[in-house]
Amino acid sequence: MSRQLGEDLIYEILSVVEEIPEGRVATYGQIARLIGRERNARLVGKALSVADMYGDFPCHRVVNHAGRLAPGWDDQRRLLMMEGVPMKDDSHVDLKKCRWDEDCKYINEK
Repeated sequence: MSRQLGEDLIYEILSVVEEIPEGRVATYGQIARLIGRERNARLVGKALSVADMYGDFPCHRVVNHAGRLAPGWDDQRRLLMMEGVPMKDDSHVDLKKCRWDEDCKYINEK
């Protein structure tokens, strides 16, 4: 693991991911902001890529700033659709309808 991405940071990121409710999504940048690393969205993505080594976390609920799903992860769309997450197209969620508000409120109600 790189010096920048130690286990403490991975667990901090995963603890935020664990809070995303079913049927909602968060962005990499949103998670980075919540852990006090506003400009480190890519670091969040890197941590999520190794999340399976640390337990079972709902990483499928994290998308990029435009709502795009992770390239090459075919199950992400299926998992989100099973939770009722609205899609704009085959590779983007509708962030206006399903983005999680980290204050445990929804940014937009369904």
